Amino acid sequence: MQHTKMNPVSILIAEDEKDLLHSMSEYLELFFETVYRARDGIEAFRIYNDCHPDIIIADINMPRLDGLSMIEKIRRNDQETKIIITSAHSDKEKLMQAIELHLVKYLIKPVQSDTLKTLLFSLADGLRQQKNILDLKASFQWHKGKKRLYHKGEEVLLKPKEQKTLALLCTRPNQTVSAIDIYNHLYEDQPERDFSSHAITSLMKRLRQKLPQETIKTAYGVGYILQTN
Repeated sequence: MQHTKMNPVSILIAEDEKDLLHSMSEYLELFFETVYRARDGIEAFRIYNDCHPDIIIADINMPRLDGLSMIEKIRRNDQETKIIITSAHSDKEKLMQAIELHLVKYLIKPVQSDTLKTLLFSLADGLRQQKNILDLKASFQWHKGKKRLYHKGEEVLLKPKEQKTLALLCTRPNQTVSAIDIYNHLYEDQPERDFSSHAITSLMKRLRQKLPQETIKTAYGVGYILQTN
């Protein structure tokens, strides 16, 4: 069965049980492009500082630095990262401490795969909206804030006019954008310039070569439609 990975959301798993860490990582790598692993709190905190994962799943009991202590260090300067804590026991005192650390969830082991998947997908959807990510076809994504095109986490390089055109189309996905509107957007600083349908046709041909098939559909005699589904 083929799964669609959710980029560019990244996850850090901090778990001292080797087999559990391996199985959780392999499972989540089916759905998420970037999954970091750590066997203890010190290593997890280092990865957090170096890589800034979007979501952290941390075991409450780990060697060298336990999960709650690690999260306390993170929360001194970061209230935004989504953190899930896991524990083999429901410890009331630690649960109260965890609540103060603004965690997403306190999960009791063994954690069911479907439960974890549903929770992570919900968090990922929210994060993607915050990051202004527009999902295109075949794991391509447009980052509205950065005005960059990505495929499976890797940037697809666009020339300036291609980038500017795709940015315009992404403001109106699944809607027709006229060729004249595209031309005027490209040459807004040259209003006296005469419209050229050939220039737009050539540009769209080059842009299509960098996108999945049928991402940009021609509305004959009118313009172009960016199809996201």
